[in-house]
Amino acid sequence: MIFLKQFLGDINTEVAFKLLNSFSFSGKMTELFNHTASRQLSQMFIAVIFFHGSEYLLAIIFHGKSNVTLKSLLISQQYILAMILSILEYLIELYFFPGLKEKWWFSNLGLLMVIIGEIIRKLAIITAGRAFTHLIQRYHEEHHKLITHGVYSIVRHPGYTGFLIWSVGTQIMLCNPVSTIAFTVVVWNFFNRRIPFEEYFLRQFFGEYDEFAKRVPSGIPFVK
Repeated sequence: MIFLKQFLGDINTEVAFKLLNSFSFSGKMTELFNHTASRQLSQMFIAVIFFHGSEYLLAIIFHGKSNVTLKSLLISQQYILAMILSILEYLIELYFFPGLKEKWWFSNLGLLMVIIGEIIRKLAIITAGRAFTHLIQRYHEEHHKLITHGVYSIVRHPGYTGFLIWSVGTQIMLCNPVSTIAFTVVVWNFFNRRIPFEEYFLRQFFGEYDEFAKRVPSGIPFVK
């Protein structure tokens, strides 16, 4: 009987210890989620909303509301899926590797990239004005002019440069290692295919484009 009581007492102590550890872990997770996730996810949502909202607003300002559709929000099914997967990665890593999300120097670097990328892209839109379009122009229109001043004197496609920096920055801001690599590869590959296709028409529209392309880099690494 004495042995049985001691055995049961040991079990109760072990169970209590495990419950205590469980509550302690749960408390740490709650604290981490309240501080880390609330800041990082709120920054992410604000960045996304501002980016797409301002794209739509500027399209209306320069092209008129009647000429602007919801495509100017630049939200595709693939884009939505990528963002959902990045949030899923964030939550999984927050649960299993909470310390990974506490790399604030890394997260703040991402926030800085988001801001810089946003500024570069919006400067590109404002500088080009009506000449900036979200879709590749296959036919020359009167308002379509070759812009070579301002930010365009530094890189030929500052809008693409800004988006690459912004999109990768959102994932660095979340401390998402998998999505950081995935976004970099996917976005770079997209522009690597898009730029030669777009510049085929630009060379047809503007005789001086070849000289401009030789003088000014594309703005996307390893894309001539």
